[in-house]
Amino acid sequence: MNAPQKFVIAVDGGQSSTLALVATLEGRIIGAGFAGPSNHVHEPGGVERLRTALSQSMTEALSNAHQSADNIVSICLGMTGGAEMAADMVQPHFPQARLQSYYDSVTALAGASMAQPGVVVIAGTGAVAYGQLADGRSAKAGGWGYIMGDEGSGYAVARKALLAVGRARDGRGDATALTEALLAHSPPKSFDELVRWSAAAEPGEIATLAPLVLAAAAGGDPVAKGIIEEAATALTELVAPLVALFGGRGQIKLALAGGNLAPDRGLRAPVLARLSRWRDPASAGRRVRAAP
Repeated sequence: MNAPQKFVIAVDGGQSSTLALVATLEGRIIGAGFAGPSNHVHEPGGVERLRTALSQSMTEALSNAHQSADNIVSICLGMTGGAEMAADMVQPHFPQARLQSYYDSVTALAGASMAQPGVVVIAGTGAVAYGQLADGRSAKAGGWGYIMGDEGSGYAVARKALLAVGRARDGRGDATALTEALLAHSPPKSFDELVRWSAAAEPGEIATLAPLVLAAAAGGDPVAKGIIEEAATALTELVAPLVALFGGRGQIKLALAGGNLAPDRGLRAPVLARLSRWRDPASAGRRVRAAP
């Protein structure tokens, strides 16, 4: 009798959602599972939210792949937060599997660079940059959460849009197409309802407004364009602290990742444009080479 086929699981635990994939040892995906956010584990209810997101996404992925936990030989977790805690939650359910758990910046760079040295800038609900050398030395910039950091993130873009709508309402800021866009596409249908909704919304919910800002900027709204330009500058600035990690001269391979830097999103082009002009004054004008 032939031995049962073996499989691997990869999990991307983000601030807005959690994705689990079951794949063959050759890398062919055979099942996927989705769940809610799995970050902010230190907030009230955060540990249970993480546990639920991991359980739901991985159970659904296994079900869709028509496989059992016994057939899984390796698991890799890429988590926005709680990487160590996530490993402790998952391992008892897969006692035979080799388990690796990292923060998502590590797995994003590995996926974007095919495990080669380089830097990745990620802009989803949050924002972070991460660099790693061939010998394993690494450095990180940003990613300190929506209170202390995440400049250029989907949350930051959306929050600035909400601020702009409030300023326009008061007459302290310019009128903007963002007012109509936010009221037309978010749960609230009036300004007062928008105020109440935004006060109670989670960061991931706020970040869902970011595509509306990108669309308004593409439509020519000056306020939205200003917000996107500021976000692009903030994301580009994340690269500078990582350059010293590489030392010497030459180019640094850099990848862009995250929903707000996807090829069809309007934030990618201004970030690439800034990176193409960027020079590191401390490294004799060193350049980064970003993927198009």
